[in-house]
Amino acid sequence: MVSTLVMVLDLVTKRAIIAKLAPYESIRVLPFLNIVYVENKGAAFGMFANLGNNFFIAISFIAIAAILFYMSKIPKGLELFSISLIFGGAVGNLIDRIMIGKVTDFIDFYTGAWHCPAFNVADSVLTIRITLFIIATIMQSKNPSPGQ
Repeated sequence: MVSTLVMVLDLVTKRAIIAKLAPYESIRVLPFLNIVYVENKGAAFGMFANLGNNFFIAISFIAIAAILFYMSKIPKGLELFSISLIFGGAVGNLIDRIMIGKVTDFIDFYTGAWHCPAFNVADSVLTIRITLFIIATIMQSKNPSPGQ
């Protein structure tokens, strides 16, 4: 359910951006936040775009397979929830790569002249997942299982 919700939210928001904005058009939302239409042909923040879309599609399939394997080993709880977030985001970005040959980014945080590279819902869940993983790891280290 979590993965599906993330995937749908990711795809719906990207399609709304494509339908309403021209590439690189920007709408100011808050003094530190714009909505901007960016076409990302690379990895995170546009890195390695020269490797091509097929490379990123292959990497996405490998990552999704690894995530599915890992999910099958996780019984429940915060760790399963957090990996479900990243699975939904990975599938959302993979669908973009297959359907339109690039990933649509649109969230632009900034302060003064500094801008965080634009990102999307799928990218956001990665940050949430890392945070939850750290919390789960800390909680697990404070409550080691018997025999440790």
